Amino acid sequence: MRGGPEWHHVAPVVVHALVGGLAVSGPSVAPVIRTPDHRLRVFVSSTLRELEPERVAARRAIERLHLAPVMFELGARPHPPRELYRAYLAQSDVFVGVYWQQYGWIAPGEELSGLEDEYRLAPREMPKLIYLKQPAQREARLAGLMSRIRDDDTASYTPFATADELERLIEADLATLLAERFDASHASSASSASSTSGADDVPMAEALPMPSTGVVGRDAEVATLLGWLAQDAGRRLITLVGPGGIGKTRLALEVARRAHDRFDRVTFVALEHVREDRDVLPAIARGLGVRDMGDRPLLDRIAIARTGRRDLILLDNFEQVVSSAPLVATLLTALPDAKVMVTSRFRLRLREEHVFDVDPLDLPSDPVGAASAEIMAAPAVRLFRDRARAVDPRFDVTDDNAADVARICRALDGVPLAIELAATRIRVLTPSAMLERLDHVLPLLVTSARDVPERQRTIRATVEWSVDLLGPDARALFTRLGVFSGDFSLAAVEAVAAGARWTADVLEALLELVDGSLLRQRDAAGVPFFSMLVPVREIAAARFEHDADAPSVRRAHAEHYVRLAVDTEPLLRGATQLGALDRLEAERDNIRSGYRHLIALGDSDAVVDAVWRLLLYWWIRNLLPEAKAWMADVLDAGARLADRTRAIALALSAWVSLLQPGPEVDLAPIEESAALFHADGDAFSEGCALTVLSIACTYRSPPDLDRAEAVQRRALELVTADRDPTFHAFFHAGLGTIELFRGHGQAALAIAEDVVAAAVDSGDRFVEAVALTNAGWARLAVGDARPELFVRALELSLGLGFEDGMGYELEGLGACAALLGDIGRSGILLGAAEAARTRTGMSDLRARITHLPFVRQILASDGAERFEAARAQGRAMSRTEAVSLALGPAAG
Repeated sequence: MRGGPEWHHVAPVVVHALVGGLAVSGPSVAPVIRTPDHRLRVFVSSTLRELEPERVAARRAIERLHLAPVMFELGARPHPPRELYRAYLAQSDVFVGVYWQQYGWIAPGEELSGLEDEYRLAPREMPKLIYLKQPAQREARLAGLMSRIRDDDTASYTPFATADELERLIEADLATLLAERFDASHASSASSASSTSGADDVPMAEALPMPSTGVVGRDAEVATLLGWLAQDAGRRLITLVGPGGIGKTRLALEVARRAHDRFDRVTFVALEHVREDRDVLPAIARGLGVRDMGDRPLLDRIAIARTGRRDLILLDNFEQVVSSAPLVATLLTALPDAKVMVTSRFRLRLREEHVFDVDPLDLPSDPVGAASAEIMAAPAVRLFRDRARAVDPRFDVTDDNAADVARICRALDGVPLAIELAATRIRVLTPSAMLERLDHVLPLLVTSARDVPERQRTIRATVEWSVDLLGPDARALFTRLGVFSGDFSLAAVEAVAAGARWTADVLEALLELVDGSLLRQRDAAGVPFFSMLVPVREIAAARFEHDADAPSVRRAHAEHYVRLAVDTEPLLRGATQLGALDRLEAERDNIRSGYRHLIALGDSDAVVDAVWRLLLYWWIRNLLPEAKAWMADVLDAGARLADRTRAIALALSAWVSLLQPGPEVDLAPIEESAALFHADGDAFSEGCALTVLSIACTYRSPPDLDRAEAVQRRALELVTADRDPTFHAFFHAGLGTIELFRGHGQAALAIAEDVVAAAVDSGDRFVEAVALTNAGWARLAVGDARPELFVRALELSLGLGFEDGMGYELEGLGACAALLGDIGRSGILLGAAEAARTRTGMSDLRARITHLPFVRQILASDGAERFEAARAQGRAMSRTEAVSLALGPAAG
């Protein structure tokens, strides 16, 4: 209960009326008539030095109600201490006990401290208000006293954290106590049961807390939760679950505010400072305006007071008392018309519970080339702007800084608290400067705001609060999960937890981490994956660095991702391709970190073999430059390499170099690679090396097309269609490209159509996209514009995430538009293709023979100026805009 400001005006009159009746047993006893200066006396019992600020706060609260504080101090009085406080107690009307960590001073010759003796000497009928400061490391004898007080049916107790909070509690509780006794002294015997229950006559609880900032980007969540609350039955217990800083409390308060008219009363119960299960029900009772008078079980008093009322009870920060969850079910049984909404980092695991996962805010999809209006549509960016403006009204998201702001929000995983803390740095850092400091986010995410709970003043404190609530096995697993760099599968968790001394049940510990909102779980193609938000992952990683088992866990982690390459390689071909790509993409960060670790350990053979097995993945997902960098590390290390390892590193490095702008590639390393594969008896890899050699021959100046054809045909012999239809189709397509270089359009077309048919039969979308693009080139070579071929190829590339393919297909569509006489569309599409090539850093010289002749013709015509203007427009387009244009009606 909380006293309102109007109490200050009526307190003197009410106190004079009540003071004689506080200690009586019923209204039939006549009150003592006292002089106006004889006020109600409130005895305050506490240790002196450790609770000095709290004693000052208690005095202020008591005096503000025009009551008389009675506080024993060790001063110069001609009486023994025990006689003094016994006398003070005898003249007092209310007992207030304030306790923290110390048991207190024990006088010579005594067995009890004055603190405990004061409580024991207080008359049983005297109202007792007990306040326990949290957190605390209590002395053993004080802990024993607290247990006895909790078991005492004459005392009401409340936890608190600060002197200011204590002051508010004492003032409100004394006001409520006086109001209850006033009611009791005037009630008839017929209504005594109702009045002692703390029913309707108790003043209303304080209004819902008003957050200092509004809710941003949660309209859908608010609507869903309001819909749940509107249901008459079935959703009486709703738990908003999410990690610290995700915005659970703010969302719940917004929902409660909007649902206020549907309920007789909306009650907010803050459990932030409640640490023990036994304190939960008293906190709920206080919120509902029900006092524990000790005459009956507290739950019964709540039921008498609120039965038949449509209450919405909001229990905030339930995670540290989650073991008391059964109490919530009992409360719902006692109050059949009530609904309970809980915010917690852990699920309650009750049958009645309906869990609502509070996710991070939506992020902008791709800031590269996007306009500020597109980026501002994302709730995470809007939150950053709003909070930044609060500290610097001049700030805005503009075309110049929008991409940086988007990257900041993405780096922070859309966590509202993280975004808010980062936005406050706008006073001293520009978005670009802030972005440079986000390699490690935790040092940046700090606030000194006084109205923010201590546990939320840094993201670190928020996360460590959650970790401290875990059981020992889950806490140990959390530390071990610090080895992961991004999303990880259940199989990966089992791999790094294998042999752990601390648990026999990884799944149970994992479930606790999920329930505690430290892990997020999702399914991808039927495979369970887990992830940590960036701040959580940084803390796990920091803990892992100091773990004694870190070296062996790192190796287990890396070896798991080597095995993943072996298992996934065959799935990258044919109909299973997309699922395999997505599986690898989900664990890409861990593949990277695992392989880097093995390279650092000198285990190059395992890494190079794994990279070679995943060749299609690197190619399709535009990761070939990264694979090339690893090969350079291996080749430059100076260590003696196995022949097969050297062959892979040479072939892969040369192939990627051919796809990047740069000098002419030397043929010798590629020839060495093919020879090493041949000696090793690896026909597939030899065919790949020969294909790279064929491509290199077409790139020479002048092109050596005869040798290119000869080595490509040898590759086809090594990799037959029945053994590997995917790469056989690629190698066959290479022959068609050679025919295009020769200007033999019909021959190229015949090969391309054969490859398309083979690709469709195999169900391999990547091969089909490449084959359709080759067929489109061949059609252009014979003067036949077939944009639908490039459109279909583009659709397949987009579905696969083949960003490099987008460049090929936009170039083909631009050439088609030029052949059809649409100069403006041609310029835009070719400009967009240039932008795509810039994004990927890849540039295939073979593709230029398809569209450059058309460009030269336009530039030599009177449409050159219009073409260049359109090309500039295309270069400035975002990826989304370019795709929309390419797939639009004019595409054919």
